[in-house]
Amino acid sequence: MFKTLSKDGCNIGLVLSTVTETSVAEMQAVGILAEDLGFKSIYVNEGKSDALACVQSIASATEKITVGTNIANIHYRQPYLTAATSKVVSEISQGRFVLGLGISHAGLLKTLGISMGDGRIKLGAHAKLVADILNGESIKGLLKPNPSKYTIPIYLAGNTVESASLAGKYGDGIMPYLTPRDYLPVLLDAGKMAAIDERKNPEKFQCVLSIPTFLSTDDDEARSAAKYNLAFFSQLPNYRRQWRRAGFGTAMTQLKNLWHKRGTRHDAMKIVPEELIDQVCLVGSVPSCLKQIEAFIGKGAGEIVLAISPVNEKRDTATTQVLSAFHKHLKGC
Repeated sequence: MFKTLSKDGCNIGLVLSTVTETSVAEMQAVGILAEDLGFKSIYVNEGKSDALACVQSIASATEKITVGTNIANIHYRQPYLTAATSKVVSEISQGRFVLGLGISHAGLLKTLGISMGDGRIKLGAHAKLVADILNGESIKGLLKPNPSKYTIPIYLAGNTVESASLAGKYGDGIMPYLTPRDYLPVLLDAGKMAAIDERKNPEKFQCVLSIPTFLSTDDDEARSAAKYNLAFFSQLPNYRRQWRRAGFGTAMTQLKNLWHKRGTRHDAMKIVPEELIDQVCLVGSVPSCLKQIEAFIGKGAGEIVLAISPVNEKRDTATTQVLSAFHKHLKGC
């Protein structure tokens, strides 16, 4: 039996992107399919749409699958609204909702007229206040909230030791993205130590890890698609910094210089190290991807979330094809 199958079933989920033009109806359909196939969870990230609203729509169309944000942008919402909407989604899903919070990227926020400031301080303050409100605490007076009917786990987008520590202090775990596999234990140790300081059980501190997934029987084509994907994210300083911390400093300096000179994504993919693909992505056939998943689990990831990208097929069919392919390999285990 694969270790990816827990005593409660498949411990693999997926995350849907709102950066693409996926409709709400399409998200609901994928949620229903993932639930029917026995996947653990379905999350939504926050790009061009409202992640919490999208999750609410999926929750209303499903019955068993865990639903959540991976992640919701704290700069878009006042904490009271984050907590209030979370309670609504949790009630609609009857306790299936997981709240993932993050700070986004300074450059992207600037284009919207939002100043990040000290994002880490804001993240900690936002998470603490949301947790307090969900517990019916912190706010007094006419709008004093009632506690949430259901427990709502709070995860932070912990790609750094400092953010992981905030997650240990105020939340239940981390939701890293594009974090190199061998760096996961560092983040988990930081989160657990912070949990201990708060007199919480460190064994309950979890890692929900979303991983870019490129499924193909042609390894070369899968790796090429992965490189092109990572080339896009190499434009963002946050990701370059975490890759630098994990030992890819020379390549990150080259990529920083390339983007400063207004290089192209095709130029960038030539610099992306092969080892980085192995550290942050799932590539190749389903059996190969499952072995790679086991390696991530061995480093501390508790739940694997597939961030599916097309290799040869069209984007609108890639997700359903990957889910079906994984299901065929997992159902007999």
